[in-house]
Amino acid sequence: MTHATPGRRSVSRRSFITALVAGSTLMLVARPAASADPAGTDTVLTALPADSNLVILEVRADGSVHFGLPRAEIGQGLTTSVAMLVAEEMDISLEKVVASLSRGRQELIGNHYTGGSNSIRSLWGPVRSIAATARARLLRAAADRWNADVGTLTIVDGVVTAPDGRSAHFGELAAAAADPSLRFDAPEPKSDEDLMVVGQPTGRLDARAIVTGRLTYTLDLDVPDAMPVVVRRPPTINGTVASVDEAALRAMPGVIDVAVVSTGVAIMARTFGYALAAKDAAVVTWNAGTIDDQSTGSIQDRLRRSTPAFTGFGGVGRPELPGETKLNVDFDFAPVSHAAMETNSAVADVRADRADVWASMQLPNYAGQKIALTLGIPLNRVTTHVMNGGGSFGRRLYLDGPLEAAVISRAMGRPVRLMWSRVDDMRHGRARPAVHTKFDAVLARGKVISWEQRVAAVCTDFDGGFGDLVTDALAPSPLISQTLFHSTRDPYAFTDGSIRTLVEVPVEMPTGSWRSVFSGTVRTAAEVMVDRIADVLDTDPLELRIGAVASGRHRDVLRTLAAEGNWGADLGPGRAQGVGFHAEFRSSAGYLVEIDAQDPRKPRVTKAVIVVDVGRVVNPRSLEAQMIGCLMDGISTTLRAGLHYERGLPLEGSYSQFHYARQRDSPPDVRVVIMTATAETPGGAGELGVPAAAAAVANAYARATDTTPTSFPILFDVDFDPFPK
Repeated sequence: MTHATPGRRSVSRRSFITALVAGSTLMLVARPAASADPAGTDTVLTALPADSNLVILEVRADGSVHFGLPRAEIGQGLTTSVAMLVAEEMDISLEKVVASLSRGRQELIGNHYTGGSNSIRSLWGPVRSIAATARARLLRAAADRWNADVGTLTIVDGVVTAPDGRSAHFGELAAAAADPSLRFDAPEPKSDEDLMVVGQPTGRLDARAIVTGRLTYTLDLDVPDAMPVVVRRPPTINGTVASVDEAALRAMPGVIDVAVVSTGVAIMARTFGYALAAKDAAVVTWNAGTIDDQSTGSIQDRLRRSTPAFTGFGGVGRPELPGETKLNVDFDFAPVSHAAMETNSAVADVRADRADVWASMQLPNYAGQKIALTLGIPLNRVTTHVMNGGGSFGRRLYLDGPLEAAVISRAMGRPVRLMWSRVDDMRHGRARPAVHTKFDAVLARGKVISWEQRVAAVCTDFDGGFGDLVTDALAPSPLISQTLFHSTRDPYAFTDGSIRTLVEVPVEMPTGSWRSVFSGTVRTAAEVMVDRIADVLDTDPLELRIGAVASGRHRDVLRTLAAEGNWGADLGPGRAQGVGFHAEFRSSAGYLVEIDAQDPRKPRVTKAVIVVDVGRVVNPRSLEAQMIGCLMDGISTTLRAGLHYERGLPLEGSYSQFHYARQRDSPPDVRVVIMTATAETPGGAGELGVPAAAAAVANAYARATDTTPTSFPILFDVDFDPFPK
């Protein structure tokens, strides 16, 4: 139970909340930026079209509260966390809050973007403000109805009650609360001490629907006349069709239509089974791809040759310091598939003058632009419908599925339900690029005198994702790479300033942002390097980190990690502990793992303690899930998971071949320790843990096996028979 804040301050021209009358409902919209009242008076803002605003919140006649979210739900639990913000500010149960995903809205430009661990950070203020305003309007409407003082009214689970016992639920007050002439006290979101929902461990609102199969994903849609489509893809990356026996394909059982597109031969059939059978039987002659002469070894060799030489303090010609040690270490990282549970899929209905596309999209407004440009349809006639996504990890920033479905629908002249097979998704999908990085460190007098890192990486394609939000108008794509690369810094004050450089090497293969982008390789290598430095200095690696971080928050995380993880325990031969730390997105995380590598070819992480500081936490349970997900990514990419390229195509084609960690590889003992709020607002979490987790596993393996692994994944054998091309 909470009470309204007393006072008569009306909503001012500085407010960014707008009320709209919509029948018997109250609808509010939160704008991305403050808007001015043209009259300059203390009246409620003039109603604006709902589509010009960031978040749309509606109180309906039945008392439920609905909000449209301009973000993607791709398994991270965002809809639940935002629903918690709404429930908190409106004093209503979570069961009465209904979230939906907004379609692509061009007017939001970059504000309809899911990525960069930014969703909660960007929505924290607007969602709380709009919900607080809705609550204030409803209280004012009730007070006017009963001629009561607002300060005497209470709200319990969406029911407003007066001191004399009169009550009304939100739905009964919605129409009056939507009156544009209503004057009400300007609200402030709740203070920290009044929070009752935010910060409480909460199960996902969609969990039951997910596990029972009732949650609607893209291919669950029943779009009229949309039929199953698959694509026969080339035997090497970016190959194109030279010729195909269309007559034979059309004669196969169940086949409805065939179309040659830039990505291969599209086949429509009555069922996906018929379509897949026809795909396998298709007789196609192919033109060469773009990397037919490239394999894993040649790509890594090219990266090594492209890595810049060191020129800083540790460079050639510098006078040697007394007792100095120079430490040079090179690291290689293989490409890694996104491997989302749901493969690329999309439904498209393209007509002569319009297009509708349904898919999980992290950039639906950019998807609309790209589809409009490709098809020659006016942008305002393209609608991108955002669907729930079965995982992403950066994959759904890219429009391969939605754009391909739209092109096929145009070519066939009918709606399509496009599905990529698992093999296609892994072999022709995007991947975290291969990386080579090397370090030069000078150690003397028991400390680090110089610290330099050079990185050469296959170009990350930002043109299909975040980069287009900026590069179309401002800068070439390489600037995005450099900006993202330099936005993550080592958290240690080893020297006055470490030197880091990135060179991107153009290789014509599909790449993309993979969870944590550059940090997943560059910072992982740096954390392994810290352990190497500690060895040379004969210093405890965790103590070295504690002494080197510049932030008190970081020190608290590391000290808590040491205490909670029982750092320094003797686990016996072939077993060891390892640590990793990373700070980004106004947050930090430390991972301490224990590994059993008595058989170095069959290592298993047996225990993990994770300490995380993200400032204000909305849903601890969701944060725990994110941190554990990062742990599994770290275990996988450090020990076994990667892609082998051979003559223009990855060998891996399924989960049985791409060795992401299985249940038997996951630690039976995992604990996540969440630091008490160190900031009033939340930091980012979705990508935070990957570098720390990967480094902790690498460092533990090195200590357990008395080796110095520098190529990841460590156990990277082709222990399977590849599928035919």
